[in-house]
Amino acid sequence: MGSEGYLLNQFLCRRVNRRTDEWGGPIENRVRLPAEIVKAVRAATGGDFLVIYRLSLLDLVEGGNTWDEIVVAAKALEAAGVNLLNTGIGWHEARVPTIVTSVPRAAFRGVTARIKRELSIPVCASNRINTPEVAEEIVASGDADLVSMARPLLADPEFVTKAAAGRADEINTCIACNQACLDHAFVYKRCSCLVNPRACHETELVIAPARTPRKIAVVGAGMAGLAAATTAAERGHRVTLFEADTAIGGQFRMAAAVPGKEEFRETIRYFETRLARTGVEVRLGAKATARDLEGGFDAIVIATGVVPRRPRIEGLDHPKVLLYTDVLRERRPVGRRVAVIGAGGIGVDVCAFLLHDPNETTEHFEKAWGIDPAVSREGGLGEPAPRTPRREIWLLQRKPATRSMGAGPGKTSGWAHRLDLAREGVRMLGGVEYLRVDDAGLRIRYDDETQTIPVDSVIVCAGQESVRDLLPAGADGTPSDPRYHVIGGADVAVELDAKRAIRQGTLLAARL
Repeated sequence: MGSEGYLLNQFLCRRVNRRTDEWGGPIENRVRLPAEIVKAVRAATGGDFLVIYRLSLLDLVEGGNTWDEIVVAAKALEAAGVNLLNTGIGWHEARVPTIVTSVPRAAFRGVTARIKRELSIPVCASNRINTPEVAEEIVASGDADLVSMARPLLADPEFVTKAAAGRADEINTCIACNQACLDHAFVYKRCSCLVNPRACHETELVIAPARTPRKIAVVGAGMAGLAAATTAAERGHRVTLFEADTAIGGQFRMAAAVPGKEEFRETIRYFETRLARTGVEVRLGAKATARDLEGGFDAIVIATGVVPRRPRIEGLDHPKVLLYTDVLRERRPVGRRVAVIGAGGIGVDVCAFLLHDPNETTEHFEKAWGIDPAVSREGGLGEPAPRTPRREIWLLQRKPATRSMGAGPGKTSGWAHRLDLAREGVRMLGGVEYLRVDDAGLRIRYDDETQTIPVDSVIVCAGQESVRDLLPAGADGTPSDPRYHVIGGADVAVELDAKRAIRQGTLLAARL
């Protein structure tokens, strides 16, 4: 491991290597330790042992290496006995996102292609390669000899088998959310995967054939309902899935409309394929009624999701007020000056939706984050291109203004979203009291002063409420009919928690 800012990468970079002896100074000295280690490994293992070195081709930090220095290091490692060079991108300290879902697919293949032209050994491309089609195109084009993947194999351990068999449409694609893999690792929790809760739980979450096939109704085709329906059908149950909308996906479909979250469409595509493969009877545009569920079903799963919560604010019925569903799903017009009420994950998503174009290119990504793909500057790090925000946005929350502003996204991705919003000129205010909405805008109390934010639109992202109208509940709120089970947002309405929803739906179906 000679990249991402680990020890060998530190010796290579003058950012950290301040030595004045033969191990520091010019790149020929700084590469000495990595090269000597490779020589020692080669001497100890013989000529038939495969030695792979991951070299940082873009440090993306101040004091990182230039392209000429990277080439010198790569050639020295090749001469020392490396069989294959793998691509490393960015130190962990870099203020440039390199693996989150907003990074375009294969965004860094260009530097791999450049180093390949300098060496005689094979090179491997890395970072944000998550489908067989992308991997195949990189190799076929000659940009790399191999590709490396990690998170995609958590999402679907049968990735290679399915690709080889021509069943790529059945692959459960990694969406680069990091919510159950890296975000778990950083808080010392067991890694898993948002789209595949069985990852690292294979011996505990077992999907076995049902002893007695049952007739099951699932109401709601969001992430919880889809996971429950397909897992139950896979076990041999006869499943009918009711969905009031004309398409599956629920809140996840709205999230997929946010620029930088286009990968979420892959999860919807995966479930569409899985529904067909497992034989679930899908009734779209069919809002289930109590009569639909009265008889014939041995188990009924309520996965009816959430609706936006409407806080008690005077003037919330004003024409300039919109719910986040009006914006993300209904695509209602939004003015140029906008106040977003609620600074959680949904509020951040709404800001991104209003500020960015979908499917932005790799070139746009490089300019926006100041990446110098030629690596003519140290670390391949330049200045982000000046931005002219398309809207003037205030992102507001009731809680005090601390680091929790925009803290809905996880540890390994939230910082990138917050930095992006700051660069787009979004004004983030915490400790806000909402007074009223009127023709002049949104009237608030902030820092003990009353002021009016002159906005054209007010978008409410102030939480959700569970939808449980089909649930026969007892006095304590639990189902009065033992056939009923409640999962997903219908169970707990917190943000858009797809990780919890998919896991809960899978767990329930595994034991039905």
